Amino acid sequence: MATGGVSPARVPEQTVDRMPAPGTQSVPALEKALQILQMLAASRSGLSLQEIVQRTGLPRSSVHCILVTLQRQDFLYRNESTSRYMFGLKLFSLANMALSGLRLRDQAAPFLYSLMHQTQLTVHLAILERNEALLVAKVDAPGIVRLATWLGKRMELHCTGLGKALMCHWDEKRIDAVIAEHGLPRHNDNTIASVKRLKQDLSKAADRGYAVDDEEDEIGLRCIGVPVFDHTGSVVAAVSVAGTTSQITGENVSDLAGRAMGAAGELSQVLGYTSK
Repeated sequence: MATGGVSPARVPEQTVDRMPAPGTQSVPALEKALQILQMLAASRSGLSLQEIVQRTGLPRSSVHCILVTLQRQDFLYRNESTSRYMFGLKLFSLANMALSGLRLRDQAAPFLYSLMHQTQLTVHLAILERNEALLVAKVDAPGIVRLATWLGKRMELHCTGLGKALMCHWDEKRIDAVIAEHGLPRHNDNTIASVKRLKQDLSKAADRGYAVDDEEDEIGLRCIGVPVFDHTGSVVAAVSVAGTTSQITGENVSDLAGRAMGAAGELSQVLGYTSK
């Protein structure tokens, strides 16, 4: 289910965006690391260990440990000839992913709102990150039912409409690699826990143009996910409509899928996709 394990219940709006309580303690080492990153961001050619020590006033040993940790995680790069630290590839990669997600969300917004008004269901947009579906946009439907999803929520691929839409055009080798890494955790009796059955379900989704989560992630909830393509023909995101089993039924699933496919198709066109 694209809702990643939620129940159809009223959920306080924007609860994840609230500021932490004033009494909540920060992590001193993390604050120092962020201070160093901000300092490096303002430098033109990086900074040496000694320069960072002088500018921060922190103990040399503490600064060195922080720099080594950030370097090992590829957040920083140390130039061997100048001994200066600069931003590593991972920081640029994270920045690019964040910017791409924001651009995609802005481009998708009119189609997502239109789809919500057409279906009166909650609409989601997700991208693939670290072999999980990452929620980057959500449009709530009117009414008392609120799905407990939020921006930044991560969802499993094998049991969610968004996840299956993201992976339904993969080859078997890539599917096998993700299953080997994450497995097929069972959420309830409806969850697909068989590799063969999952591949059959994905193949069916690719053929008809949409994936269905029929209470596979959470009992009582259904979801229809549709892939979004870019100018290269690659799947870069997925759009979904999600609701309760009384809202998404056997009688209306085809109509809802068609509307979701229409929204995903329009977004794909904006991204430069041309169907063959």
